[in-house]
Amino acid sequence: MTDRKQLYEGYLAATATLVMWACFSLVSRMAGKSPLTPYDVFALRLITAGVVLLPFIGSMPKDAWRDGRLWLLTFLCSVLYCPLAYAGFKYAPASHGAILLSGMQPFLVTFVAWFIAGTRPNAMRCLGLVLIAVGVACAAMPYFSDWSSAMVFGDLLIFTSSVLWAFYAVLGSRWGYSPWVQTRAVAFGSSLVYLPIYFLWLPKALSEATMTMIAIQGFFQGIVATVLAMLAYLRAIKLLGPERASAFLALVPIVIGVVAVPLLDEPLTGWLASGIVFVSLGSYVASRYGSARLRS
Repeated sequence: MTDRKQLYEGYLAATATLVMWACFSLVSRMAGKSPLTPYDVFALRLITAGVVLLPFIGSMPKDAWRDGRLWLLTFLCSVLYCPLAYAGFKYAPASHGAILLSGMQPFLVTFVAWFIAGTRPNAMRCLGLVLIAVGVACAAMPYFSDWSSAMVFGDLLIFTSSVLWAFYAVLGSRWGYSPWVQTRAVAFGSSLVYLPIYFLWLPKALSEATMTMIAIQGFFQGIVATVLAMLAYLRAIKLLGPERASAFLALVPIVIGVVAVPLLDEPLTGWLASGIVFVSLGSYVASRYGSARLRS
């Protein structure tokens, strides 16, 4: 595959991930404002994904269930990440989630890659990160001016899940599993670990939620977030590397802000307009000029 074709396919996958990640913050916040517990949302995610992927379980590599690396990735991006993120959305709005889950990824991935692989960002990537930081700060200003103690707690949970995802992104890229194997391993492995605990011990509120909300969460979290977004994201980091992909996905908070203009009747403020300019420019610089290969 030529470099140009690889970049084209990588950015196409990153764009698809960008849209689905933006929707993830919105749909997860919907769940957070509903009677559903974070444990319910994660269970719906795994049950739906398991049903969809069940026909493909037989083609899994025979040694997948004995692979400690796959199990570590499963805990990082699912068993630990999801309950923390969903619990955070009980207290923090979608805009906070977009900023902390996606806007922070370029910095977290750069730090983790440096920590694990010794990959130091070059000068152009540092410039791109500075521009992204300014843009995210601009976009965040209207949202973080009314912090409460509950919101701080939610933000802390979401930020912790973002750190876990950064480790997952770097380690997954280093270890080089195919996106299809990794997606199925994460879905089935998480179900084996989490669902027995959920059914036996964790609090549930499914009976208090509407069937519409249950269906929305099951479809989006189980099919879009677990299968489609995972495949697109893994394809993006396979073709672009985790650093380039994370820089591009820093646009998620901007997408959330722009979507809120027509859907929520929120104004296009000067802060948001400035954020769009800085994050777009920073993402271009960091993803176009600032990537470095991880050593194996």
